[in-house]
Amino acid sequence: MTTFSELGLKPELAQAVAELGFIQPTPIQEQAIPELIQNPRDLVGLARTGTGKTAAFGLPLLHFINPDLKFPQALVLCPTRELCIQISEDLKTYAKHLRGVNILPVYGGSSISLQIRELRRGIQVIVGTPGRLNDMIERGALKLGEVQTVVLDEADEMLNMGFREAIDTILAETPKEKKTWLFSATMPDGVARISRSYMKDPITLSIKGTAEGESKIDHFYCVVQARDRYPALRRIVDAHPDIYGIIFCRTKLETQEVSDHLIRDGYMANAIHGDLSQQQRDLVMKRFRTKQIQMLVATDVAARGIDVDDVTHVLHYQAPDEPEAYTHRSGRTGRAGKNGISILFMHAKETGKLRVIERLTQKKLIYLPVPAGVDVLKNQLLSFATKLKNTETANVVPAEYLGVLKEAMGEMTSEEMLEKFMALNLAKLFADYSRSPDLNVSNKPRERSERPERDYAEATGDKHTYFVSIGRMDNVDPGQLLRILCDQLNTDRTHIGKIDLKHNFSFVQIIGLEPTEVMNSFKGFTNRGRPVRVNQAENESGAGGSHSFGSGEERSFGGERKSFGDRKPYERKSFGGSSSSGDRKPYERKSFGDSSSSGDRKPYERKSFGDSSSSGERKPYERKSFGDSSSSGERKPYERKSFGDSSSSSDRKPYEKKSFGDKPSRRSTPPTENVGKGFGKPDKPEGGDWKNLMNEAPTQADRKKKFGKKKW
Repeated sequence: MTTFSELGLKPELAQAVAELGFIQPTPIQEQAIPELIQNPRDLVGLARTGTGKTAAFGLPLLHFINPDLKFPQALVLCPTRELCIQISEDLKTYAKHLRGVNILPVYGGSSISLQIRELRRGIQVIVGTPGRLNDMIERGALKLGEVQTVVLDEADEMLNMGFREAIDTILAETPKEKKTWLFSATMPDGVARISRSYMKDPITLSIKGTAEGESKIDHFYCVVQARDRYPALRRIVDAHPDIYGIIFCRTKLETQEVSDHLIRDGYMANAIHGDLSQQQRDLVMKRFRTKQIQMLVATDVAARGIDVDDVTHVLHYQAPDEPEAYTHRSGRTGRAGKNGISILFMHAKETGKLRVIERLTQKKLIYLPVPAGVDVLKNQLLSFATKLKNTETANVVPAEYLGVLKEAMGEMTSEEMLEKFMALNLAKLFADYSRSPDLNVSNKPRERSERPERDYAEATGDKHTYFVSIGRMDNVDPGQLLRILCDQLNTDRTHIGKIDLKHNFSFVQIIGLEPTEVMNSFKGFTNRGRPVRVNQAENESGAGGSHSFGSGEERSFGGERKSFGDRKPYERKSFGGSSSSGDRKPYERKSFGDSSSSGDRKPYERKSFGDSSSSGERKPYERKSFGDSSSSGERKPYERKSFGDSSSSSDRKPYEKKSFGDKPSRRSTPPTENVGKGFGKPDKPEGGDWKNLMNEAPTQADRKKKFGKKKW
């Protein structure tokens, strides 16, 4: 049996490992540590999550660090902030006896200026995420020219997250002569490409199902309807009262919704996903590690780096999009040699994914039926009895207080006291599971022609129809409306009958619940900011007809549909006349020159626009004279008219400028009595020009005397 002291580590590192209580290394540690210390070279390590990969590369990395050199000598790349923090804390624990060795985590969501300030103080080991490291390189704050060792942890996940370009940029800043260690749970094509591009003749260590921890995880799957995922999740959780697990969801929105439902139903749960700030994520992880919360709801990415040894269950709310993610999810349980359970919730149509997961993990997933309500109650009672039996009572309650309690109980027997104590603590569970339906769906593929029968029994009691002011316009389907009803009424779907979803309202049948209780449950309830109104349907008693749930017809409002007579078959009308005829005549083109129609079509005759009468011969075009209304065959030459005289003459007179009004003209003699009376010819013609007038009156005074004062 090999121990850590036999692996060739520095005494300071061996001492730190011994103080942690680790004696025997895991298979990946046993193979990787001696190889990397005795023969430093490039290495590819393939091992599932939870097999001790951090110590497998962390201890050899610290073994070669020189504390006297105050610059980065080793670089560790990881996909998420949580994993970055976890690795840096583990390395600090291993290096606590190595004086002068400083380790810095570099990740997004925290102050980059503080990280740069710490970097300038002298850091030998940097653990970071690709995004933040790339940012610091672009700012010129990080120099990697002296790095001797580069570690790529969870390389497959970094590639899935889209960090390929960032990884290429970072590795291009490092020297060519360096050691590159790549650790991953799977070996996709992208990881193989990195090994070919940046590694020289690497040694490959593959730890498969023979690992000690691999057989510690039991893999199960449940087949339920999509709408029953959450009720099935609750039953699994309630059937295991001591559960301490992680619930994996596909999206951030689904993660938050499941967490909110669990918290509302009284479970100690919380969510962790990418929309939370780093401070919030740290707080959630602290509460989960200290077991202040019982269940952590997480996305695939956010859960990378969750290193908690006591996780008992991993619940897959939905099958992962990438089958490789199932390996990473399941690896969160069964750590440090402990047992773990992995349960996958599936729909009947997802059996194809099940086969892919089994082929990838080389494990046979066992079918696990969803526990019935009776089984859940039995497990809860047994757990309650065990806790009650094992509770220490010595020196907890003083004797004088016991006397007060006995006096208050009076003559109550121990059986009555126990029954009341159970009713006080388990009343909600009895109410939830006393009439719970069966949620299991057969995992056998059915024929297309088969119609699935209802897999639950309706509750007994009176049936009432209700008007609910939620419809398709609120972006809900019948399944979502069913969930809203069950949540508000605090019941299961056995009490909900048929649902008729309209555009802006719905009719719902509720079984075995009092109308006042139903309507009071929805007082003050809003859906997406809009108040929801629930009333008992007026036509339920039969006064106004009844609502039909089974068909696609709209409900009847008390009257019969009127008949508008026998409708005759459609007859196409003739547009030539208002009357209809059975024989349709051939199309006859009408003559637009004559309103009457004839069978023989005459040749087209162009009409003369000059004469209203029509003739067979077309006359040549004759241009009319606008001066004379009469037309003549000969065209006269154009004669320009004189605007001064309405009569026309053949002799054109020279142009004479007329005077417009009483304003005296500078070019003419003083105005006469005829000037300004019209546009006719003046008595005396104007004479001279402006130059001659200026010569006659050369001075300013003479000009004023000649023309008078200017009028505006």
